[in-house]
Amino acid sequence: MEARALSLVLSISARRHGLLPQSVTENDTAAQSSGSQLLCCKSIDKLIAESENPEHRLSKSLGPWSLTALGIGAIIGSGIFILTGTAAAGEYFQAPSLLHAQALDVIMNFLRTGSTTGALMHGRPPAGPSIAISFLLVAIACSFAGLCYAELASMIPIAGSAYTYSYATLGEIFAWIIGWDLILEYVVSNVAVAVGFAGYTKAQLAAFGLNLPDKWASPVWAGGQWTGAYFNLPGFLIVFILTLLLVRGVKESAETNNIMVAIKIGAILTFLVVGGMLVKPANWTPFAPSGFAGIVTGGAIVFFTYIGFDSVSTAAEESRNPQKDLPFGIIMSLVVCTLLYVGVAVVLLGMMKYTTFVSGEAAEAPVAYAMKYLGVHPFFRSVIVIGALTGMISSLLVFQYGQARIWYAMSRDGLLPKLFSAVHPKYKTPHWSTWIACFAVGIPAGLVDIGDAADLANIGTLFAFVLVSLGVIFLRRRQPDRKRAFRVPFVPWFPLLSVLFCGGLMFGLTLITWARFVIWLALGLTIYIFYSRYHSEFRKGTIMGVSDLLFSFEGRITRVEWWACCFAWAIVGGCISAAGLWVGSFLPRDYARLLFVLPVLIMLYPNLALGIKRCHDRGRSGWFMLVALVPFVNLWYAIEICFLPGTRGANQYGEDPRLAA
Repeated sequence: MEARALSLVLSISARRHGLLPQSVTENDTAAQSSGSQLLCCKSIDKLIAESENPEHRLSKSLGPWSLTALGIGAIIGSGIFILTGTAAAGEYFQAPSLLHAQALDVIMNFLRTGSTTGALMHGRPPAGPSIAISFLLVAIACSFAGLCYAELASMIPIAGSAYTYSYATLGEIFAWIIGWDLILEYVVSNVAVAVGFAGYTKAQLAAFGLNLPDKWASPVWAGGQWTGAYFNLPGFLIVFILTLLLVRGVKESAETNNIMVAIKIGAILTFLVVGGMLVKPANWTPFAPSGFAGIVTGGAIVFFTYIGFDSVSTAAEESRNPQKDLPFGIIMSLVVCTLLYVGVAVVLLGMMKYTTFVSGEAAEAPVAYAMKYLGVHPFFRSVIVIGALTGMISSLLVFQYGQARIWYAMSRDGLLPKLFSAVHPKYKTPHWSTWIACFAVGIPAGLVDIGDAADLANIGTLFAFVLVSLGVIFLRRRQPDRKRAFRVPFVPWFPLLSVLFCGGLMFGLTLITWARFVIWLALGLTIYIFYSRYHSEFRKGTIMGVSDLLFSFEGRITRVEWWACCFAWAIVGGCISAAGLWVGSFLPRDYARLLFVLPVLIMLYPNLALGIKRCHDRGRSGWFMLVALVPFVNLWYAIEICFLPGTRGANQYGEDPRLAA
């Protein structure tokens, strides 16, 4: 195998240097490109050959059931014991500001009434016992994305999940965007779980008379204010301990995860048996109090409990038979979790009326509340507590595992420093990536409670689902004859349904989540422009660096690169301006003006240089020059709202002329 891989790599090098013809077939290792580095696609054959390089090769020790356990460990956390009651009872609340309103609500209210006021009032009707059907429908919706992952995982058995699939199907810029997005998803979700684990552990120990000191068992910053704590030590320690296990070896990590998944499933089955004896069929009436609307809105609440099956694909290079085992692990984990979710919903809502879980302790921990209220023996209640804790730990383990593999794959492609793709000589694990992931999650978990920022993990995952689904369609058109161990039926309709469902759920998230997501992507695009594009294997001699782009007339830039740089500068300038507005609200007006205008001035030269550079390359002074004048219009507008009284907008921070009367 290694000899074949070496031969393949040598043929690639020879073809690149003109020693072999550049004919491209479906199995050719030459990159498919549109003429721009941004849209270069990496050959699947080359990806597989690189994974066999002895310097970067990982230990192959995972079978089909270990992969299934990874999926179950990632999907089922503590949410199965919490969200079921919330979705059944419905939810009604008023968003504190427009930023916390759902994007879809804002759009619909604006189209209907011409204003966004109604978007602040948000509610979802109760699903009642029909939440069991919601779980089933959501599983079907997730299965469309799951099938797409299964096909690409069987074709491209490489660590990196959606990042690698995007690199092979859509191009380098899309691969970078989704890789950067996955980094956010894994970090944010694990910080939230680690903080939740610390809080839950602290509460359970207090019930037994063991009180952890608040100074060392609480986040330093929570709820928008300082808590007076020094560090959340339990949140950091659980991540540190799991990292030691992950560095030790994937086989040991998988065996530990198998044990935790068994404990978790055992706790759920205990609830189903004990709770099943307390079911009163009268509580199932009415079955669907809000009709089909309640079933659909209940599904929107519980959808995110299914997120995690994609983590199975990050274990592709450590699977013994990835072409068969990866599709099995992805689909089987969805099936098992669906059965458990439906079972918990049916039993819980048979034990107590769905209206019980509207608020208070019943809404915060419905399973624990129902067992306590109905007088279940403390032993069985303790089993549920243990199941919830192991659910959190297994979720942390799987996502920390997946996060390190994403960084490993991006580093191997040159988009991140080579340190991230270093493999331990003894344990054959990406140890540096794993340790960096430990501190990237553990330190924030010890300092902050990210609160609703955890929704960033949801929008990141849904975005990954969209790109993977599109990747299946693109690859079917480009390489229809390539061997596929698993095929998505009814292409392109099933992938398009996945795009529709996931895209719709993205618009169900809040505006503040969208804003944070765009800022994170803008930061990633800046890193790509300044670092990653230099170190990519697709870098061409004529590609300009950022300093050359802004300060010289050497080299050429393509239209795509020009637009990408303009967009990056616009986003960066907008973020700096927003920060300036916020800081300026605490300063005298003269300083506030400066903080707002300065970023616009900073943007003037780059945009002007880009416009002139593009005209110079094209040999004509066409409409490109007009685009270079846009910053001057922005500058005029900034001067107008900051310096001229009585004009449009807020001429003083905190004062809107329209409300002056």
